[in-house]
Amino acid sequence: MPFAVLSDRTILTVSGPDAEHFLQNILTLDLDKLGQGEAKPGALLSPQGKILFDFLISRDGGDGFRLECRKDIAADFLRRLTLYRLRAKVELSVEDQAVVAVSWGSDSDASQTDSTWAADARFGKGTVRRLYGAELPPSLPPPHKREGNEGTAAWHAFRIAHGIAESGSDYALGDAFPHDVLLDQTGGVGFQKGCYVGQEVVSRMQHRGTARRRVLIASGESALPAPNTEIVAGGKALGALGSVTGRHGLAIVRIDRVKDALDAGQPITAGNVAIDLAIPDWATFTFPQQAGAEDV
Repeated sequence: MPFAVLSDRTILTVSGPDAEHFLQNILTLDLDKLGQGEAKPGALLSPQGKILFDFLISRDGGDGFRLECRKDIAADFLRRLTLYRLRAKVELSVEDQAVVAVSWGSDSDASQTDSTWAADARFGKGTVRRLYGAELPPSLPPPHKREGNEGTAAWHAFRIAHGIAESGSDYALGDAFPHDVLLDQTGGVGFQKGCYVGQEVVSRMQHRGTARRRVLIASGESALPAPNTEIVAGGKALGALGSVTGRHGLAIVRIDRVKDALDAGQPITAGNVAIDLAIPDWATFTFPQQAGAEDV
């Protein structure tokens, strides 16, 4: 069972009788569709529709929620949620000692009887499970066997291969719309729910079909250059690399410009490396038939 302890992740808890109503009114995802034992992606947006904080959210008991996020943004995330709390009967806290781990692969459901695990909804059913708790369960290997190939590097390689982007590694907070990073594809945006912060912009992008920046999987003829390297074709910038592992990586690019380059037979490069760009096989969007539409 491949697994990794994600030391750069932590848990923010939201509990109390108003917790679900409070979160439903400000977050992008629809909590009515969040089941027990699953972790779904979501975001808190600016009024302009840009992602301020990204996370995975799961239920924690009767009226509680866990929001798994980057450890370096947790304090700011807590402060922002506190600003929205007003008179809502909720309690907010960061679990500084929380353990966040992940297991993946065909046998990742081996610990389903352990209630501290939640299925990561961004991947196929049972493919990835998240662990939240004060300590690792005894079902995982002992500490002296937790190094080697099955660690964070292997986890990020798996994530990259599946086209799953995360802030910090693939994009900067405050600089991306939910569509840019495929939250509309992974269940991270509820298009049938009521209003939430930034909802008007996101809804307009969805209904007008104006989303042009998308996460694609990049494959190089040789090892890819460093993250943030510009991707170009025919002298025109398409976007930039995000996470990279060897010859493979993620890229947020203008898919209309990618299609123009493909139609013209122009090589696409990152640095001096020729690359191919592909839509993740689970995604439902396609390259546009007509290029040139601009983002919101």
